[in-house]
Amino acid sequence: MNINEIARLAGVSRATVSRYLNNGYVSSEKKEVIRRVIQETGYQPSSQAQTLRTKKTSLIGVILPKINSDTISREVTGISDILTRRGYQLILANTNNDVEEELKYLSLFKERQVDGGVFATMFTRKHKQMLKDYKVPIVILGQHLDGYPCIYQDDHKAAFQVTEKLAEKGKKFAYIGVTDKDEAVGACRKKGFMDAIHKAKLEVVPERMKIGSFTMDSGYEMAKELFEEEPSIDSLVCATDTMAVGAMTYLKEIGLRIPEDVQIAGIGDGVPGKIVEPKLTTVHFYYKTSGMEAAAMLADLIENDTGISKEIKMGCELVERESHR
Repeated sequence: MNINEIARLAGVSRATVSRYLNNGYVSSEKKEVIRRVIQETGYQPSSQAQTLRTKKTSLIGVILPKINSDTISREVTGISDILTRRGYQLILANTNNDVEEELKYLSLFKERQVDGGVFATMFTRKHKQMLKDYKVPIVILGQHLDGYPCIYQDDHKAAFQVTEKLAEKGKKFAYIGVTDKDEAVGACRKKGFMDAIHKAKLEVVPERMKIGSFTMDSGYEMAKELFEEEPSIDSLVCATDTMAVGAMTYLKEIGLRIPEDVQIAGIGDGVPGKIVEPKLTTVHFYYKTSGMEAAAMLADLIENDTGISKEIKMGCELVERESHR
C-alpha cells in the first residue's frame, strides 16, 4: 500500500493525499474520505520519507542521570505523557551519572538526529560548551542554567523549610548532602540548610556536614561517620530521601530511636520515605508536573520556532510525617 493507491481508493489526487498527510489544506469532505481509507487499509506513511520532506524526525532525546531513580521516573512519566500526545517518540539515554556518557549523548543528539532534547543532568564546563553549538531546541530539567529554557525546583526553599521544622525541637544538627558541582541538590540545598540553622541561631559545624552520593549506602556510611565522630547529634537533614533512609538504617542498627533520640528528614518525597518506619518527614516536589512542563515547553519551541527562553521555578510542599519530633 502506497500513497498512489490511497489516492485511487479515495478518488482524489496524489497531491491531495500528500497535503492531508502533511497537515496542509484539504476540504473537510475529502479529508474524511482519505481518513476512512487510511483507517480501513491500515496505511502507515514512510517515516523516512516524512523526515526527508519535513526535516523533522518526531524524535526527542532525553538524557537522564539514573533511570532507576524515583525522581527521574516521575519526571519521565510527565515528559512521556505530553510528548506522546503531541506525536513524538522518546529516546531515553541513561548515563548513570557518567560525565563522558552524557557528553557522548549530547554529541549524538546535537546535529538534528532528534527534533529537540530534554536534559536532566548537572552541567560542567564541557557540557555548557557543547550546548553552545546545539542546532535543535533544548529544555533543561531540574537545574537552572542562564540563557536556556529550564524547569527547576526551589531546592533552597525545600531545604530551608524542612530544616526550620526540625529546628523547632532540635539543637545539635548534622547534614548529609552531595557535591556542590550539582548546583541544585548540592549547593542550593546545603545553603537552604545553613540559612535555616543561622535563622534559628544554632551552630553550623563544618565537620557535621558530610558529602555523599545519591544512594542509601552513601546515607548509611555518612551517618556512620557522623555519629562515630559526634554521638550527641539530635537532628539530621539529608539532601535526598534515599540517603535519609540509608541513614535511618544505621541509626536503628546502633539502637537510636527515631525521632526520640534523633529526628531525621529528607527531601523529595520519594517512595522509600513512605514505606520506611517511622515514615520520613520530607518536602514534596512536583516531579511529574515538572516533566510535563518541560515537555510542553520543548514541543512549543519545536513547533512554533519562537526562540523564546522561559524559566519556571516549581513550588514545593513540606510533608510532615513521624520522623521528626
